[in-house]
Amino acid sequence: MAFEVSPIFIVQTIVGIIGMLGNALVCLVIWRDRAMHTLTNAFIFNQATVDFLGSVVMLLSSVIPTPSPLPPGAGGLLLCKIWVSNYFLWAFYVVSSFNLVALTFERYLAIVYPFKFQSMCTRLGATVVIISVWVAGFAVAIYATELYRFNVDRCDRYFDFKLQVIGIMVPGLQFFIPVASMLFAYIHIMVELKRSADRQGNMRTVSGPSNPAHESADESLLRARRNTFKTLVIVFAAFVCCWSLNASLLLGANLGNPFDDASPEYIFSVALVAANSAVNPFIYAFKYKQFKAGFRKLFCKHRSATIQPEASLNSVRTRSTNVTV
Repeated sequence: MAFEVSPIFIVQTIVGIIGMLGNALVCLVIWRDRAMHTLTNAFIFNQATVDFLGSVVMLLSSVIPTPSPLPPGAGGLLLCKIWVSNYFLWAFYVVSSFNLVALTFERYLAIVYPFKFQSMCTRLGATVVIISVWVAGFAVAIYATELYRFNVDRCDRYFDFKLQVIGIMVPGLQFFIPVASMLFAYIHIMVELKRSADRQGNMRTVSGPSNPAHESADESLLRARRNTFKTLVIVFAAFVCCWSLNASLLLGANLGNPFDDASPEYIFSVALVAANSAVNPFIYAFKYKQFKAGFRKLFCKHRSATIQPEASLNSVRTRSTNVTV
């Protein structure tokens, strides 16, 4: 049983530990702070859970060597299909991508179509979406198991035309389509936030200081939405930076380009993918005001750290009704 301390082993071990600790902290803060129990934070909680599990599997796959030769029978088959193929690791990666899309479009509906958001984005709806994200992610990752064949006592790479065609689709489903859809959503959100800011400016000009309470609530809502928007844009940018090289290399390989999984370029792309599981907690810690407030409330109880959650601010005011979004 060979055990090699390689650069990718060092990177995955360090990133795995950081990812476990950071994402566990995110889950703990959201779980303990009732002010953070909103639909947006439910998706962030799910994102942190997926990234935590991905970090655990990444760490285990780095420190637990694959037996060579593989045991005969069902044990060897399972090791080949599940462990050697990194099925669970890729499943968590795909679930993470799909959940980021769901998180983005939850904010998209809340900001761009607030009245539709009321009927569509309920607790039940969010639960159905989160379950669907998990099922779809694990289904797409089955492709990884088909790339390996168990042969007596070893696990061999296998590739044919059918797998090549599917292999072209997988990077699209996991990366390129999510990126295109999220880019569309963020551009539309940015335009709508700009319009909201302009409307508030016009209302202040027309009405003057006659109703400061409503002005303050509207401004707080806009600030909260902008902060959440900026945080998620950074999360999206980190996702693109960490995944673009690996997805491009895999797509190119399935299109017929030369591919070497031991090349420095591919190893670097795998290191970037691994880093994506650990980077989000740092983004929340530095940019997400709700998370920072929840962290202070949990660990610095002697200090006052209360920020009104966005869910309680998300109200669309008309002349006759208030609608929470």
